[in-house]
Amino acid sequence: MTTAVDILVVGAGTTGLTLALQAHDHGARIRVVERRTEPFRPSRALILHPRTLEVLRPLGVTDDLLELADTAPTAHLHLGSRVVETRLADLALPDTAFPHLSLLRQMDVERVLTRALADRGVTVERSTELLTARDDGDSARAVLRSHNGIEEIHCPFVVGCDGPASTVRGCAGIGWHGRPYAEEVVLADLDLDGMSGLSGASGASGAQVYAGRQGLLFLFPLGEQATWRLLATRASTGGADQNFGRPGPAVPRDELQRLLNEAGMQARIERLAWSAQVPLQCRLARRFRRGRLFLAGDAAHNYSPATGQGMNAGIQDAVNLGWKLGFAAGRSRGESADGTGAETGPGADILLDSYDSERRSAAHRRLILTHTAFWAEASTGRIPSWLRAVAAPRAAPAIPALLDRRRLVAEAIRLISQLRVNYRHSPLSVEGTSRLRGAPRPGDRLPDATVSVGGTPTRLHELLARPGVHVLLQRDADSPPDAVPGPLVTVVRLTNSPGRGLLTVRPDGHVGFRSGSADPAGLTDWLSLVGAATSPPVRP
Repeated sequence: MTTAVDILVVGAGTTGLTLALQAHDHGARIRVVERRTEPFRPSRALILHPRTLEVLRPLGVTDDLLELADTAPTAHLHLGSRVVETRLADLALPDTAFPHLSLLRQMDVERVLTRALADRGVTVERSTELLTARDDGDSARAVLRSHNGIEEIHCPFVVGCDGPASTVRGCAGIGWHGRPYAEEVVLADLDLDGMSGLSGASGASGAQVYAGRQGLLFLFPLGEQATWRLLATRASTGGADQNFGRPGPAVPRDELQRLLNEAGMQARIERLAWSAQVPLQCRLARRFRRGRLFLAGDAAHNYSPATGQGMNAGIQDAVNLGWKLGFAAGRSRGESADGTGAETGPGADILLDSYDSERRSAAHRRLILTHTAFWAEASTGRIPSWLRAVAAPRAAPAIPALLDRRRLVAEAIRLISQLRVNYRHSPLSVEGTSRLRGAPRPGDRLPDATVSVGGTPTRLHELLARPGVHVLLQRDADSPPDAVPGPLVTVVRLTNSPGRGLLTVRPDGHVGFRSGSADPAGLTDWLSLVGAATSPPVRP
């Protein structure tokens, strides 16, 4: 059986849902399948980074997410007998509309994304399992099993957003290198007696972080079945055959109480609603693409929970890949500028290969970051244990002054949230005939700023908060040829920016092409390279 679909998305977590939205909004016909009957519970991720909110904004879901989030979170860091409070809002990040960390459960993110897909006429097909997937050269072949029986479909692309034990990755024969951690995470939803007596805590008003010899213990006021979500680390108790990243057996109540006691808490577990131990690994797929089969999110890379990368990295993967597949799908349906309708070719291959080169490099750097942070957070080795239990309490009096240095804190958030990720070495990052000085380089993230269009001041990211490619012209720049841009290309003239230059902004918010003077051939070539040059431009 053949289904009229361009992209089969396997997995309906935050990565798969975001990819489906991004590809749909860039012209692709989408099908999303998920083997589970219900959404995965409980939430494993609890935080959204500024960069993640930026890339989701053109999909029209950011406002709904922020309504459900705590955008002014506080954290109380317990270092021995000292408590240091830090606020994670109004950070010194003037180049983003989201200068804060946002506490938000993964289940709430999935609910917003699922609703947005439904509004576009795309329904997640639950209880539908991928059995096999294969690259046949001119298309991909997938076999699905559901309550309706066995179904075979052929489509241009299959994307595995199906987690660490990815079926798509296995079918593609892509290597999965790395290793398990010697530590595991303990999760629990619980009510606690005695929290109100803690210095710096008032009810469930902020996250609590305890540093001790055995590791860090976190309490977030985001429990799904009780007031608090506990996250702690301990030496792994599992064997070699573990379902990494997934909640496993329950943790006994007395064991949880022991973890609280060892952290120095005076609270008692009043009610335990749910608990689980979660085995961890750090792994990276050897490639993110094989032919027409792609990997994203946990299917492509798996981290420790340190710095909260999992959900955020998967969403950013999905936004990077989704628009490329959407444009490539248009080509496969014969919508290319030259009218050939070829499914493959230099332009399409360069566009699709860029996903692996851009995101795998970013994932490798992120793996180093999370591995280092997790060593400091959870390792029971002599040095990290001493740092947490001895050095950190001694340094506690100096920490408030350090946190008051807002620029320093902001730089840490930039690093953690991937605001500094660039694709300067990507084949999609092209310099024109002359350099546009003072502007971001090709491959850089486009920073937010106040700009003027026709005399009306507005924020740049708000202006570009729609799907597609954006061509930004300086005040005196020549307009692009009418035959160049397509329906997903918007041309904007910035009247407060003197000069004759221009740059293009990709749908994921990175600069693609830059020129300090008129370069119609360079602009045309770049738009053709990414598959966006098909018809007259949209002008707001």
